[in-house]
Amino acid sequence: MPKDNLQEMLPLCDAEGNIIGAATRGECHNGSRLMHPVVHLHVFNSRGELYLQKRPDWKDIQPGKWDTAVGGHVDLGENVEQALRREVEEEIGITEYTPERIKVYVFDSVREKELVFVHKTVYDGEIRPTTELDGGRFWRISDIKANIGKGVFTPNFEQEFMATISPLL
Repeated sequence: MPKDNLQEMLPLCDAEGNIIGAATRGECHNGSRLMHPVVHLHVFNSRGELYLQKRPDWKDIQPGKWDTAVGGHVDLGENVEQALRREVEEEIGITEYTPERIKVYVFDSVREKELVFVHKTVYDGEIRPTTELDGGRFWRISDIKANIGKGVFTPNFEQEFMATISPLL
């Protein structure tokens, strides 16, 4: 079974996104709350449905839950745009899309602290979830809203959906 590389080096950043150091994934996710940058992409189709990924059971954070279509760390030496392109291709196999940045915020939990660069796109082509995921599908917005708070989604997705995505709809 695959597993996350806890020795992977991640950049550390301040609230403005300036890189101030580096730490391992394990150090960033062990409750230290070392802030590290991540990218998210919300993928809508032309019917207004939102694609969500199913996190595999082997993930170190929120295994088995539904989450943002694409979410991943910015690697050392990468900028946000490079990380977004890499993560989108690695997770859902899309290379031709137009991302729009909609928000940057700090997500803070008992396990980690992330500077989240949130993007959205409208895409009607084929989505090919890779082995990094346990699949995915488009959800009607009403079905997402009906399942908020029921343990179906990651807390990060729920918070981001309610604060950032839902007001755009």
